[in-house]
Amino acid sequence: PASVLAPAIRHHHERWDGTGYPDKLQGPAIPMMARIVAVADAFHAMITDRPYRPRHTVARALEILAAGSGAQWDPRLTAAFATSSLPQRIAGTQGEEAKIA
Repeated sequence: PASVLAPAIRHHHERWDGTGYPDKLQGPAIPMMARIVAVADAFHAMITDRPYRPRHTVARALEILAAGSGAQWDPRLTAAFATSSLPQRIAGTQGEEAKIA
């Protein structure tokens, strides 16, 4: 419903450390759905080609997420995402080695 989606859309550029936008929300003040969308959006951006750079490997994208954990993204969500099977499944669909250390 809109009551869940609207805050996720509005706040998915907030950063865990409070330096994001539009409202500079910090930590748990950022709606959970926005935090989830932020991690997913960032990961997708990293593993797809952009006009200004080629895509990162899934392994490199996970390194970037880990580096930003606790500053840019919710540390619990980045850890949960990294240890889920999703990155390995995505790696397999992109022709990468499916095992990510």
